[in-house]
Amino acid sequence: MTRRFGITLNVARPAFTAGDMLIVLLLAAVLYAGVRLAVRAPAEVAYPSVSLSPAALAWYALLSVGRMSAAYALSLGFTLVYGYVAAHNRLAEKILMPLLDVLQSVPILSFLPVVLLSLTAILPQGIAVELSAIVLIVTSQVWNMTFSFYQSLTTIPRELHEATSVFRLNRWLRLKTMELPFAALPLVWNSMMSWAGGWFFLMAAETFTVGERDFRLPGLGSYLQMAANNEDIPAILMGLGALVIVIVLIDRLVWQPVLVWANKFKVEATEGGDDAPESWFYDLLSRSVLLEQFGRHVWTPLSEWVDRSMGRLLSPPAANRQSGANRSALSTVLLGLGGLAVVAFLAYNLVGAARLLLAVPLAEWGRIGLGTLVTLGRVILALLIALAWTLPAGVAIGSNPRLSVVLRPVVQIVASVPATALFPVVLLVLLRLPAGLDVAAVLLMLMGTQWYLLFNVIAGVSAIPRDLVYMTDLLHLRGWERWRTLILPALFPYLITGLITAGGGAWNASIVAEHTHFGGQTFSTIGIGALISEATGRGDYALLLGATLAMIVTVIAINRLFWHRLYRLAEEKYRIE
Repeated sequence: MTRRFGITLNVARPAFTAGDMLIVLLLAAVLYAGVRLAVRAPAEVAYPSVSLSPAALAWYALLSVGRMSAAYALSLGFTLVYGYVAAHNRLAEKILMPLLDVLQSVPILSFLPVVLLSLTAILPQGIAVELSAIVLIVTSQVWNMTFSFYQSLTTIPRELHEATSVFRLNRWLRLKTMELPFAALPLVWNSMMSWAGGWFFLMAAETFTVGERDFRLPGLGSYLQMAANNEDIPAILMGLGALVIVIVLIDRLVWQPVLVWANKFKVEATEGGDDAPESWFYDLLSRSVLLEQFGRHVWTPLSEWVDRSMGRLLSPPAANRQSGANRSALSTVLLGLGGLAVVAFLAYNLVGAARLLLAVPLAEWGRIGLGTLVTLGRVILALLIALAWTLPAGVAIGSNPRLSVVLRPVVQIVASVPATALFPVVLLVLLRLPAGLDVAAVLLMLMGTQWYLLFNVIAGVSAIPRDLVYMTDLLHLRGWERWRTLILPALFPYLITGLITAGGGAWNASIVAEHTHFGGQTFSTIGIGALISEATGRGDYALLLGATLAMIVTVIAINRLFWHRLYRLAEEKYRIE
């Protein structure tokens, strides 16, 4: 049964552990190693020209969708492996979840110069820039998907676990028949959000400057960026029109069919009614004779072969167990050697990072501290505004199928339009007001992060079993009573996931929200994001490292002191049983 909504923070768990500090030190060492490579990068970089001709839009759209697809494939693979290990191994969870906090809080727009310049030092320029763009898009897609998958695996009803134990399913069959189906619906919704979030960073991924070096890739992002810089309103409208067409096509041909497919895995005790999502393209594919033959002669035999292979792999014969001790000893030796290599890497690069940080003047550290506090205030304000409207809107969309059919594509389109493309227009209006740039910074954070919350709320409402909805109808629960006994408890894990990822996105968005270029002018306000952008623009790697680490430590502390206590509460108390 779903419990009533009440929060008691009684989880006895260290807020900020030695493991967290080790991860921060490791990240500092990796950043410093990247800085050393970045210094060796070519001083001049040639980039392809970007045409504002309408004839180029189709090719640019294809290039951008290709980068997004590659990034999503990498994000999905990371999500399945990382989330599974973190959910099933308590020791690994103590390392992987704090590490995930670090990774999702890394301001990638500050880390990208290091990645990009490091790659150009060791790879051909074209490959290095493409890889860097894909890495940036991955970091805008992967975190909410991983948090969602982990949350799903840790809140599976106990009776499903008991059923897999009764049938003696091995790990592979348990993953295939219980865990992936249970996680499918929220993972699809978060995938839609991740794809939309990828568009937000597309402009930054395809157009990037570091000091005098100008990196540019042809695509929709670079087209919109050039049109905005040239103040070419017709080109901006054509670019946004092409983007909307691409979003609608992907929604109708990919996400809607996948959502219909994932809805059949919804856990409930009653038969699905007329409110199930529909897709004409899914119906068309389901009647395809070629796909039926492919499934019968290729997919089914391949699936059975994988099941047998994974079964043998996870359940080794008794004859092979005798050599297990030898393999274990060898693994111990290799693990020890790997540990020594990591320690040596840490020691060498941490010394260099410390020297680089000592080069930051004391006055700059004061600016870093003040900027962190100011940006924290903007992040909190953006999250509160987002929560105030996404909670009722998400519940309305997720619980009303007819409304969902109309509004979900609209939300998908609006969420996918890069806020950075609209930001110059917002600036033109708000700069005339008192504290206009501060208001604009909060607005850009909101435009980039509110969708994480909205999509998670819709996913949570869509996952509520229909039998519980029928029960509340029979008990005549309305208004606040219905919210208190059903909606809020069922949404609690999804809200925590959405708030964590939205918070990380807001910190990342601060880099473009607090320091921006438009019409040949630079607009900047106080904040840690502005400091990172400033350091990136002038190639000040010492200030870049200090400001980046300050942001990372702040976000980790907030997550460990606040969000993860609520995450544990969601896992232990607010699961549907």
